[in-house]
Amino acid sequence: MNPFELVRFAFGAIIAHPMRSVLTSLGVVIGVAAVVIMTSIGLGAQTQVTNAISGLGSNLIIVMPNFQRGPVAQAAGGGFSLRDSDVEAIQKQVQNVAAVAPTVRGQVQLASDGANWNTRIEGVTPDYLEARDLSVTQGRMFDEREARQGRKVLVVGATVARELWGDSDPVGRRVRVRAVPFEVIGVLESKGQAGFGQDQDDVVLAPLSAVRSRITGRRSRGDAVQTIYVKAVSDSTLDQVQEEVTNLLRDQHKIRQGEDDDFQTQNMASILEASQTAIKTFTLLLAAVAGVSLVVGGVGIMNIMLVAVTERTREIGLRMALGAKRSDVLIQFALESVALSLVGGLIGLGIGALGAFGIAKLGNWPAAVPAWAGPLALGFSVAVGLVFGAYPSWRAARLDPIEALRRE
Repeated sequence: MNPFELVRFAFGAIIAHPMRSVLTSLGVVIGVAAVVIMTSIGLGAQTQVTNAISGLGSNLIIVMPNFQRGPVAQAAGGGFSLRDSDVEAIQKQVQNVAAVAPTVRGQVQLASDGANWNTRIEGVTPDYLEARDLSVTQGRMFDEREARQGRKVLVVGATVARELWGDSDPVGRRVRVRAVPFEVIGVLESKGQAGFGQDQDDVVLAPLSAVRSRITGRRSRGDAVQTIYVKAVSDSTLDQVQEEVTNLLRDQHKIRQGEDDDFQTQNMASILEASQTAIKTFTLLLAAVAGVSLVVGGVGIMNIMLVAVTERTREIGLRMALGAKRSDVLIQFALESVALSLVGGLIGLGIGALGAFGIAKLGNWPAAVPAWAGPLALGFSVAVGLVFGAYPSWRAARLDPIEALRRE
């Protein structure tokens, strides 16, 4: 029999019962749509986490106090185990370091030209820009001399500049930080939203000594720092730098063998890799759970195809009597099964893509429908049609023509 005739007969049988065909394909539609949506959510989460961690800076090691080490470390004012001497030691003794930037931070109220804004202030050194991969788009960053002198100058984030001065140029403006007057000398390049909705542009930078003396005051020792950012010269040296920093700080803090560190180091590359691995595993799990719907859809297709074989027994017998081969009958019913599954896959792919973009828009989530989602979904649809349509097709092809013609 002509292959085109087989295709025409197969699709004709589907079109002859439109409602039944739609209901039969519904399981495949739901399965494909669920797999596409779950995969998109997983990839969106991976993109979100990657952007959040990458926004902190490349080749970066973050050193922080370990607040879990002993009751003394948790006491008020005693939790900051890192000192200026630690920063100097890292700068002088650790190899392959591009920048070392200590910071202290606090929450402050800014007031300027009748406007107010609550934001985060970070006391930093000029190396902070290099360590965090930041740049200044207007004005300039304060220099080493201004940092040593504790000059009352600020570099503001894009969000702070917009909220206080709108579209006006903020450089040269006077702003009161907790009633202390500062001068704005620069504006940071916008970095946008980080993970979990944090605005990376809602920040102001000031010299470390100025923030210590004017903002944080008595809440910490005069030489204490909350965080040390250590930027390695390359990815290949990151683990080595982290190990050297850890060993050096243990010596600096006189921590004996077997004792817990009073600090912790975080390698951003390792955190990113671990996060991506966890998200990929979670995405595969979600896709596998959603893929169960494809199996359910396949069972529905098999059931309907068996019913179709029973309904069309006399038609099968008549075709065989007129010269149709058993292989022709087998191919015809297999094509019907594949067509039902493939149509369901196409509809499910469209619904899944729309659902993925809808969820991304409603939840401010990165839309990430992978390019391979379409071919993979359609490939699975064809496979489901072939697997679950195999037995009904074989059963139709094995019918005896004489017995089939006698069937009422």
